[in-house]
Amino acid sequence: MSNHIGAKKGEIAKSVLLPGDPLRAKFIAENFLEGAKCYNEIRGMYGFTGTYKGVPVSVQGTGMGMPSMGIYSWELMNDYGCENLVRIGTAGGCNEGIHCRDIVVGLSTSTDSNFEGNFNLPAKVAPTCSYELLCKVQKASAATGIGFKAGNILSSDVFYDLKESWRDMMKMGALCVEMEAAALYMNAAWCKRNAIAIMTVSNDLLTGDETTAEERQTTFTDMMKLALEAVTQ
Repeated sequence: MSNHIGAKKGEIAKSVLLPGDPLRAKFIAENFLEGAKCYNEIRGMYGFTGTYKGVPVSVQGTGMGMPSMGIYSWELMNDYGCENLVRIGTAGGCNEGIHCRDIVVGLSTSTDSNFEGNFNLPAKVAPTCSYELLCKVQKASAATGIGFKAGNILSSDVFYDLKESWRDMMKMGALCVEMEAAALYMNAAWCKRNAIAIMTVSNDLLTGDETTAEERQTTFTDMMKLALEAVTQ
């Protein structure tokens, strides 16, 4: 066991999908994985391991925000040896070319978080996804016909953003706002592992269009399939 994950050594696969919502982890295990077994229920943050097309895959809930993502991704990499970590979550679109239900891949993340302060670096870090996983996502997209848009995203510590900082980031080309990718990318860089964030746009900050809570939990299946196809190549 690690501090927050109750799995034994060998119970978590090398490739892990990371939804923020633990119920989305349960949904994926029940609808996409064969022979899925639950290895974690600590704090209600479900984790499962099964197979997809014969390849072992795990799915682990991470909760909301960079501190929570930082904990789970760190333990998965350092205590369980996970090599490929894919965030599959939701985001708010903040670009005129991005709409509800679009899939966005974060090539890099801008962030207002001080998460990088933990690493005592001499310069501002620019967290980026794994090129290896990006190539696999592109290949999976071509094979399945599931399209996506890619670019810089904003990882914010604030959900109720009174300053609407995303409007300024939109001027710099940010496609969407979410709350976890920067921590995942920084942990992966430090630990020399592969990470990528794939988000479905759940609400459009420009138009006010939004999806329901149930949709966010159970219907963003294209994103899930794209991630599974990518990590099982």
